[in-house]
Formats: sequence, C-alpha cells, structure tokens
Amino acid sequence: MLLNGENMTGGYGGADILKSCSIGVERGEIAVIVGPNGAGKSTAMKALLGMLDLRAGSVTLDGKDISGLSTQARIAEGIGFVPQTENVFTGMTVEENLEMGAYLRGDDIAETVEQIYNLFPILKEKRRQAAGELSGGQRQQVAVGRAMMTRPSVLMLDEPTAGVSPIVMDELFDRIIEVRNTGVAVLMVEQNARQALEIADRGYVLVTGENRFTDTGEALLADAEVRKSFLGG
Repeated sequence: MLLNGENMTGGYGGADILKSCSIGVERGEIAVIVGPNGAGKSTAMKALLGMLDLRAGSVTLDGKDISGLSTQARIAEGIGFVPQTENVFTGMTVEENLEMGAYLRGDDIAETVEQIYNLFPILKEKRRQAAGELSGGQRQQVAVGRAMMTRPSVLMLDEPTAGVSPIVMDELFDRIIEVRNTGVAVLMVEQNARQALEIADRGYVLVTGENRFTDTGEALLADAEVRKSFLGG
C-alpha cells in the first residue's frame, strides 16, 4: 500500500475513537471510507494526517514510517488534503488559490497549473474570478486543484460532495476518477456511500471506529448485509 494506517487506535485525549482500525490506499486507486455518523470516518483520516494521537498502530507512506511526523511534515512527504469546509480562499481568484497551494514548492509551477486546468476546464475559464463567487461544486474543484499543486502522491478528501446537488456530485466524482487516472492515490470519506462505492477500487465500512467490512467497492455494493445496514436496502 502506498499510504497505510495499520491497527490505528486512539482519540482526542479521552476514550479511543479508533479501535485497531486499518485503512490504506494504493497508487492509482480510489479508496472510500463509509459508515454511519459517529463511526470515526473523519477521525481515521485525521489519524493518517497526524492530527490525532495514536496509542497504538502505525502510518506508513511508500514504506516509510511517518507515525512520528507532524501534519505539515506529512504534507511535505506527499499527502494532499482537502477539508470539508473552509477549503478555499474566497477573496482570492481561482488562479491565486492554486498559487497558494504551491507554497511548499520552490520551482516553476506553471506546468502544474496547466495540468490542473486540463483536469478541471471550468477553472481555466474562471481563473480570474474570485473563488467566493463560484458554485459549491466549482469551489470544490478549486480546493482539489489547490491540494494537487503540491504534486501529492496521495490525495485525501473529507466529504467532497457534502451539500452539493446529485448532478454536481456526479461531476465531482468524474473529476476524482480523472485525478486517480493520473496515478495519484485518492482516499475519501463520503456520506453518499452508494455513489462513492460505485467509483471505489477499495472500500472500508467503519462502525464505532472499527473495520466492519473491507473489500472492493463492487463487492461491498453486492453484499446484502452492507446494502441493508448502510446503503438503505
């Protein structure tokens, strides 16, 4: 696995939220974390990012143990992260948002900007517009584009389709598939479980901080128990 959290156990100081939870994603793959509210989905992502104290378990990136690294150091190692809210600079233009995403880089970013415009053509069209004037779906594309500016090997998305219409959700998922097709590993937490599993190479169903089911997206969609318990039949 390119990014691998193995037997992660921990929380925010009180009781453990994660209990021997294992989450991983391979290069050029979409992995999706689903489950009921309070299952620890976003917590698992935060553990991989180093925003949570683990009492047990480890996190590796491309075979290197990064368990002791700060969040900032993990991002420098090649993890891109798009939080659920406040993920764009609304007063800046689309292009300025992308430039802000490259703050860790000291080289020429023009080629990466062009790649992002190829992935997200609407951003090229609106590159001089303030991000705050864009629709919710377009804003999410700015947020993903900004995270891609560091040229991450892993892109982590926390509920990328929260609050957008079904049509916009489908378009965002199409864009996410295109990101995966560039060879990036994509790991996302998603409330729209059925739709997310349809595009997932790998799926994790978490319940109270533990792995309840782990399989391919296709196999989880076909599993009667998963469907009944988590996908509404």
